[in-house]
Amino acid sequence: MDLVNLQHNEIKVFLFILIRVGIILFLLPFFSSRMIPVLTKAGLALILTMILFPVSGSHIGSFPDTLWGMSGLVTGELIIGMILGLLVQLFFEGISMMGQLAGIETGFAIANVLDPQSGAQSSIMSNMAHLIALLLFLTLNGHHILLNAIRESFAIIPPGSVSLNKKVFNEVMKSSGGMFVIAIQISAPVIAAILFVQIAFGLITRLIPQMNIMVVAFPIQIVTGLFFFGISLWVMLQFMERYVGGLGRQLMNMMMWIKG
Repeated sequence: MDLVNLQHNEIKVFLFILIRVGIILFLLPFFSSRMIPVLTKAGLALILTMILFPVSGSHIGSFPDTLWGMSGLVTGELIIGMILGLLVQLFFEGISMMGQLAGIETGFAIANVLDPQSGAQSSIMSNMAHLIALLLFLTLNGHHILLNAIRESFAIIPPGSVSLNKKVFNEVMKSSGGMFVIAIQISAPVIAAILFVQIAFGLITRLIPQMNIMVVAFPIQIVTGLFFFGISLWVMLQFMERYVGGLGRQLMNMMMWIKG
């Protein structure tokens, strides 16, 4: 690709691809991590644009000639990036919520660490679950699915054809509700185990009132929570395999609905 001798319309196509790739990359999980420097993200967006320009440039039609029209086009690209990024981010937020629930039940609610992904405070188990989920996502080639969705988006959603409708809203609401379902289902082993431990110690307290139950219960609760948290991570692997397997189809369907 000769970037020096590009025509005026080709420059607009190149900038349009750069805008869409940059927005989506900055909003998707892993690529939006604060651990990755901004210049590295910008360089990655530029490299991907140079790769996609010969492949996807032919799918891009005409552009508006007015400043107002170009502003609307950029706004549409921002909406596409936000929706696609939100669909993926909701799953990882469900994983983080699972770790938060497991941490509360185990007794680690007070111990918080800095989450390198978001820059906010989160519990130790929530941070661990989120990082393991990202590792599994990359191991299962989830990032390849995201990059392929970016490439296909130029053929599915031409410039200025963004349309928000009921199907898009329903899918986002379904994914938002699924975030809580994922958190409860994956953390179920920890919640159930800690519940039985607390019931057992409650019965012991009634039978042997003179026992200092707090001294005995807290270490056992931590050991039990950590053991079943490991089981929850195995359950998370099954959820991750199923999620990554259907992610490509989900993103394609969402892009078709966005096109309207």
